[in-house]
Amino acid sequence: MDAARRFPGGGALCGEGLAVAAQNSKRAKAKPSGKFDPKRPIDPSRALVPAVQRVNETRVKAGFWPKVRKTAAKIPFSSELLSAWYCARDPKTPAAAKGVLLGALAYFVLPTDAIPDILAGIGFTDDAAVIAAVLGMLGANLKDRHRDAAREMLERLGRDD
Repeated sequence: MDAARRFPGGGALCGEGLAVAAQNSKRAKAKPSGKFDPKRPIDPSRALVPAVQRVNETRVKAGFWPKVRKTAAKIPFSSELLSAWYCARDPKTPAAAKGVLLGALAYFVLPTDAIPDILAGIGFTDDAAVIAAVLGMLGANLKDRHRDAAREMLERLGRDD
């Protein structure tokens, strides 16, 4: 077993794989630099780092409305989803709340998540759970103006069908 090390998942690493694992281990223990490194292991304490927020914001800007237009009539949490979007876009919403909201919205936008969205009936349950959890934590930041804007948009989207 000198040439290969077993991992708990049953896979084996050898040669180049050991070098990569060693590098990742060193990287994880190293002091965090100010730069965002997508190859670095996820560190929950960096969830609200500006670079991570920018990545989430970019994902949401690019994919949110196309996905909402395709799915709004199919998902029962459309109103909460849109309310979260309007809250994240509101300049009066605190930066920390925006960061968490953008993370949840980015999860909704991602085509590959815990339960693929293409699975009929259950595909959006993980997305609903993430949105519900975030709104449960940050509900005080969600204002009537966000809910009203979401309701108006859903009416508009319904007329466009």
